[in-house]
Amino acid sequence: MTNLEQTGEKVLANVERVIVGKHHEVRLALVALLCRGHLLIEDVPGTGKTVLAKAIARSLGCSFRRIQFTPDLLPSDVTGLSIYNQKTQEFEFRPGPIMSQVVLADEINRATPKTQSSLLESMEERQATVDGTTYSMPDPFLVIATQNPIEYEGTFALPEAQLDRFMLRIRLGYPQPLEEVVILDEQKRHHPLEELEVVCTVDELREMQKAIRDIYVDPTVAEYIVRLVGATRSHPDIYLGASPRGSIALYRAGQALAGLLGRDYVIPDDIKALAEPALAHRLIIKTSSSIHDVQAGNVVHEIIA
Repeated sequence: MTNLEQTGEKVLANVERVIVGKHHEVRLALVALLCRGHLLIEDVPGTGKTVLAKAIARSLGCSFRRIQFTPDLLPSDVTGLSIYNQKTQEFEFRPGPIMSQVVLADEINRATPKTQSSLLESMEERQATVDGTTYSMPDPFLVIATQNPIEYEGTFALPEAQLDRFMLRIRLGYPQPLEEVVILDEQKRHHPLEELEVVCTVDELREMQKAIRDIYVDPTVAEYIVRLVGATRSHPDIYLGASPRGSIALYRAGQALAGLLGRDYVIPDDIKALAEPALAHRLIIKTSSSIHDVQAGNVVHEIIA
């Protein structure tokens, strides 16, 4: 068992003490983290979106901040602002909650587009510019955003530029009846999240992120990724296909998944397993097709088939 696989399994097992029966989804969250990518968790309320983000942060010993997105949230509430200090007679920068290693953007689609845009620079360039001064984000830096796909009242749909910056989108879904019984049993006296310990230091995480870059991707696999992404751009049901950023996300995620499964090379099955979480949220379905309930995820599966 490689060191990468070993540490990955430790983190997985730790998070799964809280998130029951969602092995694949937890692994995908770890894939995004190892690729220095951001994660969008889209599901109905109460399925454990926030708990998953907190469990990952606690398992890694990273600094964690939560931003509750609301319609009255301002960009300065996210990035921070300069305040005039009367003693020194100078402006002092007070960093916002985005200056943290793991940031939970809760209910991200409740904020106005202006506030959502304040995340664009920090997610892509890992820096924030406030009053003409640029501040670097900590390393590692991971944004985990949650949104509710059902409730549209008082929400603002995420623009394409924002969605494209998320490496993967996952859905947790409802647990199976047996798993729900386990959840009830575990939370009888206290929440298992309170007992989570750090199983991977920040330095170990950085080493893992470096190791992933060395995992071999054969030119034929890279070509397969490009053909898959290219097919989304010419599909009759799709108005806007995946961008080259989508190809890079699929490539990097393939390396991370192979590493977590104990391999030092990527196989086409890794790409198939990651195609929907990496590409579906980047596609815009034509209006004529969406009337017939054509879903982006189904289009990705059709292309793979």
